[in-house]
Amino acid sequence: MLKKRLTDLINQTDPVIKGSITETQIDLLIRYVKMLDRWNRAYNLTAIRDPKEMLIKHIMDSIVISPHLKGETFIDVGTGPGLPGVPLAIINPDNQFDLVDSLGKRIRFLKQVQFELKLDNINPQQSRIEAYTAKQFDGVISRAFASLNDMLTWCRHLPNDEGLFYALKGVESDPLPNGFTIIETLPLQIPELDATRRLVIIKPN
Repeated sequence: MLKKRLTDLINQTDPVIKGSITETQIDLLIRYVKMLDRWNRAYNLTAIRDPKEMLIKHIMDSIVISPHLKGETFIDVGTGPGLPGVPLAIINPDNQFDLVDSLGKRIRFLKQVQFELKLDNINPQQSRIEAYTAKQFDGVISRAFASLNDMLTWCRHLPNDEGLFYALKGVESDPLPNGFTIIETLPLQIPELDATRRLVIIKPN
């Protein structure tokens, strides 16, 4: 039931995404949603309780940015239960994703996801993002983490020399701190999502 539903949603989205997601990846996305639903009952990982709704508001809302990512190494800041990092890692197995959050229960969940789904391209880490200084990345991804201003201020140490910021936002517009330039603002088409979503791509000056 969930698999057919997700397949129908993917068939309504960007042809690049539709043409690149395999049957195995769809199965992994469904297993992730089922894990999220199961753990959510005890750990309160997301306010969305219905797995069918998770397919739209979590899975589709995450994977639509995939065609716009450049590079091989990414960090998902304030990842929560792994959004958008886990769905992106599932459909981009050749890329690496560090998933960073300050709450231990979320990281415990993500380590179980890593184990059960055998995802060797995710690296769940419990840390405040300001203190995460071990490495730099091609892309810094943020979804519902903070205002653009705060995200850029707290994460300015994370991109490498060619690295970009990718912020999934609604319609709100935040001023940028000094030292950053918006390269592109892209409207995102998410099937059956009754909300405006856009991807703001930002380069450090």
